[in-house]
Amino acid sequence: MKIAQIAPLAEAVPPKLYGGTERVVSYLTEELVALGHDVTLFASGDSITAATLAPMCRQALRLDKSIGDGNAPVFLMLERVLRRAHEFDILHFHLDYMPFSLFTRQPTPHVTTLHGRLDLPEIWDHYELHSQVPLISISDSQRRPMAWANWARTIHHGLPENLFRPVAGAKPGYLAFLGRISPEKRVDRAIEIAGRAGMKLKIAAKVDRADRDYFEQRIEPLLKLPHVEYIGEIADHQKAEFLSGAHALLFPIDWPEPFGLVMIEAMACGVPVIAFNHGSVSEVMEDGVTGFIVDGMEAAVAAVDRLPLLSREVVRRRFEARFTARRMAEDHVALYERLVRAAHPRMQAIAAE
Repeated sequence: MKIAQIAPLAEAVPPKLYGGTERVVSYLTEELVALGHDVTLFASGDSITAATLAPMCRQALRLDKSIGDGNAPVFLMLERVLRRAHEFDILHFHLDYMPFSLFTRQPTPHVTTLHGRLDLPEIWDHYELHSQVPLISISDSQRRPMAWANWARTIHHGLPENLFRPVAGAKPGYLAFLGRISPEKRVDRAIEIAGRAGMKLKIAAKVDRADRDYFEQRIEPLLKLPHVEYIGEIADHQKAEFLSGAHALLFPIDWPEPFGLVMIEAMACGVPVIAFNHGSVSEVMEDGVTGFIVDGMEAAVAAVDRLPLLSREVVRRRFEARFTARRMAEDHVALYERLVRAAHPRMQAIAAE
């Protein structure tokens, strides 16, 4: 198939550091190429891919200090994709509702993966107005605020099978928090859980500009506690060592997490997860197998004592069975083929007019 992947421009594909959506787009794109498909990736010019790269700006917008209006390159990209749409069998967008108005007015089938939260009433009108656009959810729980939308399929994220592996000889010596420091991720809970369990906590996380005040006022003072070590943002090549050295990853979220990529990153390293039961957690985690799903602080602290009951080898095997990028790519190809078959009569009718 000739497939266009249209990525956000905020980060490179893959991102240099943090960037969940762009990371997943990269994993999907590379696996589609490995499966023999002809893929064009519309992304920032500093992206790296085995697909054909169509550079839409010089570098990731987050890194380009010369950009004053971040919307301008994105809308220019949409126009460029539109002018090339006839070259592809299917267009796969990762831009939320932004493409809808343009691309419902042309015949090439297109699909959009929604990567973020949907419990925002101000966005619902877009999906109601463009109710014919097929959507991919990254978990069934993500759909709940918009259960009425035109969902084509849920496709869970996946990682390249050998991207992260357990580090041989690693001796777990702490609990880990990985990802982003923000109110909904609740690193403050992780700090309290580790403290009450009598264990060290290592935090490898970025702080977005929007969360800087929260970090400085609420979290930074907690980093001075003797059991806490703040590492900062880390790259992919550092994650296997960081996670393999942990007894468990703490995922004490306080929001409807659409997926939670860090959970399967930990699983790939054979590391169990202690996660609060919100959003996708009960879909991704297998309670008592790949970690523990908890409903409060007391249960989270108690779960730390139960970690020796879990097999790190089994955690890794469950990752291989459920969350590889190859499985993710094959799921997408099956959906693409179905959408292309359904679109052919419509495309022929438009051509005949």
